[in-house]
Amino acid sequence: LWVRTSLDTQLQTAAQNSLRTALLRYSGGRGWHGPIARVDVSGDRWQTELITSNISVNYQNWRVGVLLSRSGSSGKIGFSDGTTADLVSLPDKIRPGDITAVAPLNAGTYAVRTIPEVSGGMVVEDPQSGRVLAMQGGFDARLGSFNRATQANRQPGSTIKPFVYATALDNGLTPASTVVDGTFCVYQGAALGEKCFRNFGNEGGSGSHTMRWGLEQSRNLMTVRVANDVGMDKVVRTIKQVGIGDYEAYLSMALGAGDTTVLKMVNGYAALANQGRQHKASLVDYVQDRNGKVILRADSRRCDGCSMPQWDGKPMPRFKPAGKQVMDPRTAYQVVHMLEGVVVPGTAVTLRDLNLPLFGKTGTTSGPTNVWFVGGSPDIIAGVYIGYDQPRSLGGYAQGGRIAAPVFKQLVQETRGRWKDIPFRVPEGVRMVKIDRVSGKRVFGGTPENDVAKASVIWEAFKPDTEPKRTAREGEMTAKQAVIDALRRARAARGIADGPAEDAAVEQDFLEEQGGIY
Repeated sequence: LWVRTSLDTQLQTAAQNSLRTALLRYSGGRGWHGPIARVDVSGDRWQTELITSNISVNYQNWRVGVLLSRSGSSGKIGFSDGTTADLVSLPDKIRPGDITAVAPLNAGTYAVRTIPEVSGGMVVEDPQSGRVLAMQGGFDARLGSFNRATQANRQPGSTIKPFVYATALDNGLTPASTVVDGTFCVYQGAALGEKCFRNFGNEGGSGSHTMRWGLEQSRNLMTVRVANDVGMDKVVRTIKQVGIGDYEAYLSMALGAGDTTVLKMVNGYAALANQGRQHKASLVDYVQDRNGKVILRADSRRCDGCSMPQWDGKPMPRFKPAGKQVMDPRTAYQVVHMLEGVVVPGTAVTLRDLNLPLFGKTGTTSGPTNVWFVGGSPDIIAGVYIGYDQPRSLGGYAQGGRIAAPVFKQLVQETRGRWKDIPFRVPEGVRMVKIDRVSGKRVFGGTPENDVAKASVIWEAFKPDTEPKRTAREGEMTAKQAVIDALRRARAARGIADGPAEDAAVEQDFLEEQGGIY
């Protein structure tokens, strides 16, 4: 059989490098934490046992061997090819029979190297087809068969929040809607008492803010308030529709308390980037038998009348759209537009200097035990988590923006030519309107700055008839008339006379100035 996979070697190498770099960076200075495995070296079968353990590593010039003997701080290491070498500067805890990684110092001499105890997983996917372009399930697959990209069920933390806000956008709220960032408690009954939610770092509230700001800054209190207002039953339904998980309707699920995998999270974000249309993640494009006949194809859509014998001279039939529409395209774009702010003034600001149209979300679970980043461009989505296999705290400083987002950044830097500088396409029925970033109120006049991080006026995405209105109709008309008068003066200065056609042109200029339907 011939199997054609979806693997992209350039992206795979970059994913492997970026995840390994992050794991080694986090583990730096922690010393040797223990053997990869142990074998019996009391007899002469150590080579056979080392071979059958099927453990190796493909990183720089590292090798895997078993400690045969020890004398003080030096010893003898044996390799699977039967050769041995001197080992120096041994850690105190290493004992004969321990399988460990080593690296050469000089001719015939090796030193112990530490495989990071912390691990993680990474997936890169094409959102327009579901093809998995890269997958890294840990430091090295040769160290074990457990694939953390598909098998490690972990709490996604704040990376689940975009789907909470998507639910709110489908139920009457807008990115400019204001939500209170303040104390939020629920009574759980006499046995459990009252549960009060807190922002990251046990921060309290900071008053009313727009939904955009709440998502950019990953505010827990705003998220649970939104989830409670629209209904957790609707929130978990949205999460289930995008294939992330099937959760109970508890408020904690709005903050990422339910388990999922990196592959599922990346596939969920792929639906956002692809205007709500989701493809099943696939690792195999097609399979051929020994005669070259395709016996399995990932894209199983029928194309009746496409073969030459069936062609009747008419235009060739087109395939129906692949995938499944799991979200309103307008809602998906609104969420993506909000998540672009996470990369500019938000929690993933480290990605800002890439100067690409990117969106994404960081995540940090309680402890913190896991850190996440999921995001990408219109053409490539990538996600990564880092944590211990047996969950325990990563340390108080650990955050998704500090540890996970740099993994994504290195991936982009190593494959820069694959990332197009093309913005996300706006679906039909979305109106871009100028608003004040802080208050969410509509702005007449003023131009959004190119430096979005510092802009006080921004373009915001709204569904028809949901954009903010002025409190007084008179004030709204006065503001509109002021803009139209300025446009008339500009046209008069260019020698364009007034008239019905000119009035229509001025009105069109006003719509283009203030935002229109795309």
